[in-house]
Amino acid sequence: MVACYQDYLLHLADNALILGQRNAQWCGHGPVLEEDLALANNSLDLIGQARLLYQHVATVRRDGKTSEDLLAYFRDVPDFKNYTLLELPHSTALAPTAAGERDYAVTIGRNFLYSALMVLVWQALKSSTDAQLAAIAAKSLKETSYHLRHAHDWLLRLGDGTDASHARMQAAIDHLMPYTQEFFTPSAMESAAVKTGMGVATQPLQAAWNTQVDEALTQATLTRPAAGGHVSTGKTGVHSEHLGFVLAEMQSLARAHPQAVW
Repeated sequence: MVACYQDYLLHLADNALILGQRNAQWCGHGPVLEEDLALANNSLDLIGQARLLYQHVATVRRDGKTSEDLLAYFRDVPDFKNYTLLELPHSTALAPTAAGERDYAVTIGRNFLYSALMVLVWQALKSSTDAQLAAIAAKSLKETSYHLRHAHDWLLRLGDGTDASHARMQAAIDHLMPYTQEFFTPSAMESAAVKTGMGVATQPLQAAWNTQVDEALTQATLTRPAAGGHVSTGKTGVHSEHLGFVLAEMQSLARAHPQAVW
């Protein structure tokens, strides 16, 4: 049970870390200066959430060896438990060939879909029987509410904008939506955390998430694609080929100098 709960905390932390890393890739490349800064701040919020959760894992383990740096920089692809959605490149292309192939519509679509879920999750986790997780949830809820508002505003702006922006936003939603099926597919770690009262089940949150997503897409004159297809399995450690590249970029310095003190 303790191991499953650790996995649940890692799932929450890995989600925040990987999306934070992805959004940070816009630093210096934002479509306008204000958005460059907005996504940088978004990334800092997410990485801060990840740090608190990794620190909590270290406390739960009580082995005197685990640290936030160890968990972030010295685990490999199968050890990460983030949603596959969050590791995807900023592109609808199946195999983008250059770091410069960024589509802001994909970033906005992903941030909206994920933040809409996490506002519900953090709200529910404020009642966790784990007091430390409840405190992290309360802090994270405030940050994620801003992330959702920012992504929602841009979703409307792009979807109900020009013909070109509408087409790009629709393509992004078509590309990303199938990966959200993983949000509501139960896993052993989540079920174990729910039984203890420490975690929350996402299935009961699906109706509220659907309502929020559908309302936003309608306002943005976008069409929600039909559900179905492959259900991704990132939270159980089976990832796309993209996570390895994210980790290589993120972990290279720490692995090259593992004894470094900053």
